[in-house]
Amino acid sequence: MAKINFTRALKRFYPDLGPMDIQCDRVSDLIEILEEKYPGLKNYLVDDHGHLRKHVNIFVQERLIKDRATLLDPIDVDDEVYIMQALSGG
Repeated sequence: MAKINFTRALKRFYPDLGPMDIQCDRVSDLIEILEEKYPGLKNYLVDDHGHLRKHVNIFVQERLIKDRATLLDPIDVDDEVYIMQALSGG
Protein backbone atom coordinates (compact mmCIF):
# COMPACT_ATOMS: atom_id res chain seq x y z
CA MET A 1 0.00 0.00 0.00
CA ALA A 2 1.09 3.55 -0.69
CA LYS A 3 2.04 5.71 2.31
CA ILE A 4 0.01 8.94 2.31
CA ASN A 5 1.20 12.05 4.19
CA PHE A 6 -0.63 15.35 4.67
CA THR A 7 0.13 19.00 5.28
CA ARG A 8 -0.35 20.05 8.91
CA ALA A 9 -2.85 22.71 7.82
CA LEU A 10 -5.44 19.99 7.22
CA LYS A 11 -5.25 18.95 10.90
CA ARG A 12 -7.18 22.12 11.71
CA PHE A 13 -10.21 20.73 9.85
CA TYR A 14 -9.52 16.99 10.26
CA PRO A 15 -7.85 16.43 13.66
CA ASP A 16 -7.64 12.64 13.15
CA LEU A 17 -5.89 13.00 9.79
CA GLY A 18 -2.40 11.57 9.83
CA PRO A 19 -0.08 9.39 7.78
CA MET A 20 -1.87 6.31 6.47
CA ASP A 21 -1.47 3.43 4.06
CA ILE A 22 -3.95 3.28 1.18
CA GLN A 23 -4.28 0.91 -1.77
CA CYS A 24 -4.93 2.96 -4.94
CA ASP A 25 -3.77 3.04 -8.56
CA ARG A 26 -4.06 6.74 -9.40
CA VAL A 27 -4.24 10.11 -7.68
CA SER A 28 -7.93 10.35 -8.63
CA ASP A 29 -8.60 7.04 -6.83
CA LEU A 30 -6.75 8.29 -3.76
CA ILE A 31 -8.88 11.42 -3.57
CA GLU A 32 -12.10 9.39 -3.77
CA ILE A 33 -10.91 7.06 -0.99
CA LEU A 34 -9.94 10.02 1.18
CA GLU A 35 -13.36 11.60 0.62
CA GLU A 36 -15.03 8.43 1.91
CA LYS A 37 -12.91 8.51 5.07
CA TYR A 38 -12.99 12.30 5.55
CA PRO A 39 -16.14 13.84 4.02
CA GLY A 40 -15.44 17.30 2.58
CA LEU A 41 -11.71 16.75 2.10
CA LYS A 42 -12.19 16.37 -1.66
CA ASN A 43 -13.58 19.93 -1.83
CA TYR A 44 -10.37 21.22 -0.24
CA LEU A 45 -8.24 19.34 -2.77
CA VAL A 46 -10.13 19.74 -6.07
CA ASP A 47 -12.44 22.34 -7.61
CA ASP A 48 -15.92 21.86 -9.08
CA HIS A 49 -14.39 20.55 -12.33
CA GLY A 50 -12.31 17.93 -10.50
CA HIS A 51 -9.03 19.79 -11.13
CA LEU A 52 -6.47 20.04 -8.37
CA ARG A 53 -6.81 23.41 -6.68
CA LYS A 54 -4.04 25.97 -7.16
CA HIS A 55 -3.23 26.04 -3.44
CA VAL A 56 -2.67 22.25 -3.30
CA ASN A 57 0.30 20.23 -4.52
CA ILE A 58 0.55 16.45 -4.57
CA PHE A 59 3.91 14.72 -4.76
CA VAL A 60 4.36 11.03 -5.61
CA GLN A 61 7.86 9.77 -4.80
CA GLU A 62 9.08 13.37 -4.40
CA ARG A 63 7.83 14.31 -7.88
CA LEU A 64 5.07 16.86 -8.36
CA ILE A 65 2.16 15.27 -10.21
CA LYS A 66 1.83 16.41 -13.82
CA ASP A 67 -1.87 15.82 -14.43
CA ARG A 68 -3.63 18.46 -12.33
CA ALA A 69 -6.76 18.25 -14.52
CA THR A 70 -7.73 14.56 -14.53
CA LEU A 71 -5.42 13.34 -11.74
CA LEU A 72 -4.45 10.18 -13.61
CA ASP A 73 -0.85 10.11 -12.35
CA PRO A 74 -0.09 6.55 -11.22
CA ILE A 75 0.55 5.52 -7.63
CA ASP A 76 2.45 2.29 -7.08
CA VAL A 77 2.20 0.00 -4.07
CA ASP A 78 5.42 1.20 -2.44
CA ASP A 79 5.08 4.90 -3.31
CA GLU A 80 5.10 7.70 -0.77
CA VAL A 81 2.57 10.46 -1.45
CA TYR A 82 2.55 13.96 0.05
CA ILE A 83 -0.53 16.19 -0.09
CA MET A 84 0.56 19.74 0.69
CA GLN A 85 -0.48 23.36 0.48
CA ALA A 86 1.28 25.26 -2.27
CA LEU A 87 3.53 27.97 -0.84
CA SER A 88 3.41 31.49 -2.18
CA GLY A 89 4.54 34.91 -1.18
CA GLY A 90 7.75 36.83 -1.29
